Amino acid sequence: MAQQFLEQARVADFVAHLQKRHTVYAPHRRGSRSYAFEATSDPAGVVLEYPRTLGSVKKFFLPARETLLEFDLKADSATIPPVAPVDAVFLGVHSYDLAAVRRLDHNFLHGNPERNYVTRRQGARFIGVSYAPDKYHFAGSVGIDPYDMTGSDVFLTRHPDGWIVDVLTPEGEALVDGFALPLHTMPKPKREHFTQHIYVPQDRLNSIMANSHDHPVWEESSRNCLGCGTCNLVCPTCYCFDVQDHVAVTVDGGNRERTWDGCMLRGFSEVAGGEVFRHKLAARQRHRVNRKFKYLSDATGQPWCVGCGRCTAACTAGISIVEIVNRLIRDAEREEQVTGQA
Repeated sequence: MAQQFLEQARVADFVAHLQKRHTVYAPHRRGSRSYAFEATSDPAGVVLEYPRTLGSVKKFFLPARETLLEFDLKADSATIPPVAPVDAVFLGVHSYDLAAVRRLDHNFLHGNPERNYVTRRQGARFIGVSYAPDKYHFAGSVGIDPYDMTGSDVFLTRHPDGWIVDVLTPEGEALVDGFALPLHTMPKPKREHFTQHIYVPQDRLNSIMANSHDHPVWEESSRNCLGCGTCNLVCPTCYCFDVQDHVAVTVDGGNRERTWDGCMLRGFSEVAGGEVFRHKLAARQRHRVNRKFKYLSDATGQPWCVGCGRCTAACTAGISIVEIVNRLIRDAEREEQVTGQA
């Protein structure tokens, strides 16, 4: 399909055009260095060039806190709150966050589909945008290019004078319909390189992770860890949650609430009777990294990390998942050189 061109000076007009059709969620600056996906009220507030948002678009399909059930103890009855599709345009989504949505789709659609997530995902349209990798991005190591258009209805590639527009689906055609865009015939700019890398492919990582259970990196990387769970909460592919029933002080009703949870939090591994089966932070760190590069990857062949770098960028102790994985790789290769085994 022919490429079109959106001048930088017309971006706000394009956002306003989209707003006439749907709610538009897009990155907005928050503070001096932070960005967040939010509903757009002022088109001029949308930022298309940004390193990463603090959280991903996951929050619109799997809210951090939601009521699953409301119950009336006097009437001995319960009701399920209605859930509606997110009929909206997600503008300015990086390729790794689109890849994260596909992984969440796998988690919530396979087996017993999760009603609330599946319902919200309906009607979501995505306009992807290219980005320049910073010191935390390593999506190239997990096979996700900054120009990867997979999952986008429309994709915007940065150009010195604006944005090259690729319309990829019928839904994308409907989004740009009525907004005149000139054709673009020049080649796309060259990609900027990643500065962070994981040095082996996923199929090689599977065996390295399988032999890493007693590696000292787990203890070493957890020495400064505060167990705050920030890495879990900012991860676009983490989907664990806790469910609790709350009874009103009047004891005549209440609700059942679902909230995000994370494997780095002590309470996550606490079971009935108060037993904690991953008491040490090192064990939780090992579990977190294996969730990204081993457990789900064994079943799907894909890493469940999308290389956004959020967990490292937001870590209060400066712990890098790339450094952990590369340490495992280096030590595994040294061991192979000594033993002569590959």
